Amino acid sequence: MYTASTAFLEALDAAGVSYLFANLGSDHPALVEALAEARAHGRRVPTMITCPNEMVALTAAQGHAQVSGQAQAVIVHVECGTQSLGGAVHNVAKARVPVLIFAGASPFTQHGEMTGSRNEFIQWIQDVHDQRGLVRGYMKYDNEIRTGRNIKQLTWRALQFAHSDPKGPVYLMGAREVMEEQVPRIEADPADWAPISPAALPQGAVHELLNDLARARRPLIVTSYLGRNVKAVAELQRLVGPLAIAVMESVPNAVNLPHDDPMYQGCQWNEPVQNARLAEADVVLVLDSDVPWIPTVSKPRADARIWHIDVDPLKDQMPLWSIPARRVFRAHVETALAQLNEGLGRVKLDEARIAERRAHYMAEHEARRARLKRLEARPANGVITAEYVTACVRAHVDDQTLVLNEAITNYPVVVNHIAPRRAGQMLNSGGGSLGWAGGAAIGAKLADPAKTVITLTGDGCYMFSQPSTVHWMARQYRTPFLQVVFNNRGWRAPRYSTLAVHPSGYASRSDDLGVAFDPPPDYSAIAAAAGGAFARKVETVDQVEEAIAAGLHAVKTEGRAAVLDVWLPHLMEG
Repeated sequence: MYTASTAFLEALDAAGVSYLFANLGSDHPALVEALAEARAHGRRVPTMITCPNEMVALTAAQGHAQVSGQAQAVIVHVECGTQSLGGAVHNVAKARVPVLIFAGASPFTQHGEMTGSRNEFIQWIQDVHDQRGLVRGYMKYDNEIRTGRNIKQLTWRALQFAHSDPKGPVYLMGAREVMEEQVPRIEADPADWAPISPAALPQGAVHELLNDLARARRPLIVTSYLGRNVKAVAELQRLVGPLAIAVMESVPNAVNLPHDDPMYQGCQWNEPVQNARLAEADVVLVLDSDVPWIPTVSKPRADARIWHIDVDPLKDQMPLWSIPARRVFRAHVETALAQLNEGLGRVKLDEARIAERRAHYMAEHEARRARLKRLEARPANGVITAEYVTACVRAHVDDQTLVLNEAITNYPVVVNHIAPRRAGQMLNSGGGSLGWAGGAAIGAKLADPAKTVITLTGDGCYMFSQPSTVHWMARQYRTPFLQVVFNNRGWRAPRYSTLAVHPSGYASRSDDLGVAFDPPPDYSAIAAAAGGAFARKVETVDQVEEAIAAGLHAVKTEGRAAVLDVWLPHLMEG
């Protein structure tokens, strides 16, 4: 039989989808049959990855797309599985990651009128009014498949949305009867649904912006996610070198500029202080950033001339958002930077001015590097610090290493002390829902098996990530990775948030804020039990370096995941 499900699988394969991250249910008999039939006849279809937890399925698809740039498919069970995608839906939307989510739907017949008609009690219970509405606010596109006769066209249209800037997730659903429908073979070309081409700057704006940057005394570029596109990083380096423009990352979720570039001036997160580079800048160019600064504590000076170029300058999904930019453009940043680099030769430069600001920024770059080096020194008191652990991990990072950062209150520590020197070397979720790193490591490893994947996570994130599912999958699909858990026995972020608003309140004097996991679970043992992972608890400074080396040996030589449960000072101590 050639069914709608067969056509759907063919459409995904033709569009470049390699994997189906699947959590199957009673709505998927047609897909299961179509997959089995394809295997029996040696016909190529996407590989199914069994995911015992839906959120892990979506985080794995996200990790794959973040590395490969290609949307993968997630298959879930009706509205229950859709809801179980949980916060991972938020992450793929906020990070603008392309992914196709397909959910079945309860059959719409109940007396055997069609193949796939209702035959289980749950099919009445799982019939809800607006299944698509559960995720509509996060999707770039959602639709219901009503017939298999145009299922390829519908699938390719969904993926066209997913891959067009600003990229993002799409959602399709189809009832059992539709997915069982026998249909004629459909001859169509997915190239007819090409993503929208990158947008460029108006030529007049190129000249105007270059003149502003050239004439500035302290020009500054602020970016957050430019580095999701490694080619954009190269274009940024080409621009900031000759013009001596400082680059600051704000809440970075990729490597936006290699940290050894002398124009790199560090990153800012939630620090309750005015950023010095931002305060001194007279021209600020914001490139691909959702939160370039937090105006209650840190912002540009009042007379700064601000430009904003972004793939999503209106921030359509953010009801409250603004920066005081007078020139705003929706453009593909790699394209815009290439335009600026091409026009640079037609701009008159004051070499003395550029030499002065280059010396200024290089001095600031070196001073920052020296401060970080002091922070990551081996602790003399024997108490493990996040800075020291991260520096020890960095010693093992090479050009084939990918670091996934979900360290939350230690986000900036990881960015600063991994100090990546290559575009694409470090990523985070790009969103605010925790539990991304475990599944993302699996997806990233599937996307590039040659990579050594290392995740640095908080202990709260580790529990959010469904570690028993993650490590079963890591063993099942041969995607080993090293996971370093920064264990401070609880959620430090809510404590910091409370103290920021009520620094002298009752909570500041309390020993119990309801955020501690003390005593904690045996995190590494969970991974060992679920997936045969190398497990090690690390409680003293003397154990750190040997444990990291042993964990990486398990990953690289033994082909199994490794989890290091590293004990930092208690969350209530700092």
